Amino acid sequence: MGILAWIVVGLIAGWLAGMVMKGGGYGIVGDIVIGIVGGLLGGFLASVLFGADAVNGINIVSIITAFVGSVILIALVRALPGRSPV
Repeated sequence: MGILAWIVVGLIAGWLAGMVMKGGGYGIVGDIVIGIVGGLLGGFLASVLFGADAVNGINIVSIITAFVGSVILIALVRALPGRSPV
């Protein structure tokens, strides 16, 4: 998947995860980064659990996979000690 596709999927997934997880938000760049890293995390988990390449372009499966990974990532970041609850 090209870099532009990663950015688009990351933006959509990060924004959706930010809306679902409710909080102070991370801004547009933060949402893109959370979405891209969430896409990597979601893609890794999907390949381990289901044996499938779930993030393979700009499509609904890629967005859902990146969204789930982003939600997991946000939950993990918020669970770190030393962070104030948002």
